[in-house]
Amino acid sequence: MDLHLIPGAVATDAERAAVDAAIGGRPIGGVADRHHLLLPALHAAQSRIGWISEGALNYICATLDVPPAEAYGVASFYALFSTTPRPPRVVHVCDDIACLANGADRLCADMERRFGRAGTPTHDGQATWLRSPCLGQCERAPAVLCQVAGPQPTEWTLAPATAESAMAGLLGAATPDASPTVAAPQTRSPRTGELRLLRRVGLVDPTRLDDYRAQGGYAALRRALAIGPDRVLREVVDSTLVGRGGAAFPTGRKWEAVARAPVRPHYLVCNADESEPGTFKDRVLMEEDPFALVEAMTICAYATGCQQGFVYIRGEYPLATIRMQGAIDQTRDRGLLGADVFGAGIRFDIEVRRGAGAYICGEETALFNSLEGRRGEPRNKPPFPVQAGLFGKPTVVNNVETLVNVLDIVVDGGPAFSAIGTPGSAGTKLFCLSGCVRTPGLYEVPFGMTLRTLIDLAGGVRPGRRLQAVLLGGAAGMFMTPNELDVPLTFEGTRAAGTTLGSGVVMLFDDTADLRQVVLRIAAFFRDESCGQCVPCRVGTVRQEEALHRIAAGTPIGSVSTEHALIDDVAQVMRDASICGLGQTASTAVQTALRKLQLFA
Repeated sequence: MDLHLIPGAVATDAERAAVDAAIGGRPIGGVADRHHLLLPALHAAQSRIGWISEGALNYICATLDVPPAEAYGVASFYALFSTTPRPPRVVHVCDDIACLANGADRLCADMERRFGRAGTPTHDGQATWLRSPCLGQCERAPAVLCQVAGPQPTEWTLAPATAESAMAGLLGAATPDASPTVAAPQTRSPRTGELRLLRRVGLVDPTRLDDYRAQGGYAALRRALAIGPDRVLREVVDSTLVGRGGAAFPTGRKWEAVARAPVRPHYLVCNADESEPGTFKDRVLMEEDPFALVEAMTICAYATGCQQGFVYIRGEYPLATIRMQGAIDQTRDRGLLGADVFGAGIRFDIEVRRGAGAYICGEETALFNSLEGRRGEPRNKPPFPVQAGLFGKPTVVNNVETLVNVLDIVVDGGPAFSAIGTPGSAGTKLFCLSGCVRTPGLYEVPFGMTLRTLIDLAGGVRPGRRLQAVLLGGAAGMFMTPNELDVPLTFEGTRAAGTTLGSGVVMLFDDTADLRQVVLRIAAFFRDESCGQCVPCRVGTVRQEEALHRIAAGTPIGSVSTEHALIDDVAQVMRDASICGLGQTASTAVQTALRKLQLFA
């Protein structure tokens, strides 16, 4: 292929070296071409100079044998990539709903007053700041993400951020903040008397394999190898564990389907792209207990016949990426990953892949496309991932919280796990409390606790304030009024209430919050994050936001009730005809705000 795919554009030696280092890793079994390395290559190019130059794109296309139009389509799809010149130092300031409730507007106003509008370079041309959707630091809002390109690129989050700390990041004087918050007080399971998923968080050094093993690490894998893959599958089925990402599909059924699939190879994908505003549970697990995820993935691979796994981490999680890569490297060096896991003749390895700022990649088939080096657009189903997933092969895909539950299931047995919680919702659940709550953070509680009790555990709203509403499930969830807090936090309980647990978001808004602004931000979020592949979602999210703005501005087309009817009609079309869950849930929070809170009456 001709190197000069874009006339006159040639990569610098530094850009070539960065790309070569990123894509010179281990070959992936069963994959003939190198198209799947496109995303790591684009990350490398941008990390070197701060944006993806035409010369770097040419070099990537020639090296990976990818058509230039396709590579540009991928590069321009993701919010964290820039295909136009940008300074090497960028500060992303979150202005999403949790940060809005905690001063993000004031922070952005200060940045604009001192440095100019978002996207304006500083006087020396070396830095700029940008508004950002949720950064997954909601318990420490407001948050910023600092990125510095160069020979040794660095990234870190600052949370909670002030104008001074954000500007220090902009000017290169800030230091990384690597301290995830886990809320106290924590509740304990009344049956076990102890935390399960969070029991090691804050107690074990997440960078040391020996510390993890001293706290019972790898006992689950030893037992899995002793009882065999069929018994592992049976324990997971008996546990009645269901997915913790929102869809609540039975985990055991998924694993069994892949294990029995005759087509080879099988792949395992950990979906760690938790981009739902208000969600940060998987981030805390990866940052503070990364070896647990590596062990759980190894057990899953053993039971389902997978030899290659991927952890797809959202691009806004630099510390989680570092911690996971460190855990994988240590376990591989100690013979717990690789060609002969635990000396048992089992082959399994894990590769970390970073997203680049696309909420849609939380949808499993969009994630597969992203891993394969394509635009993160959902696929039609069927076929389902267990039949034809990553690279067209049978694929297990679970999120972080789901997988880490497997450790206790293997050690204690499926029936013991299913005895915790309720008959329809087994085990414990991680809930992400943020917004105007007195003690934000990550809470682990057994299924069956009411929303009111959980909020009380976190101290309720801030002192002297009155609760206006609770957003349950995130931007794709539902607003709950103060009179609806006695709903049991179970899959069956929330379903009966017309909502869902989603990804475990519980975001409180007191009487200082402008809920109109919050709802408009949710509508803007879905407009921006729609991949645009299907008309109902691409057009519907825009029409929904336009109607809300017309009502808010007092200039409706006809009456306000006409605008409400239009929003309802658009919502119905999105639910019925969108390809994936983004379009199907893009109107849920908006409609409940209109119906319950009457914000746009």
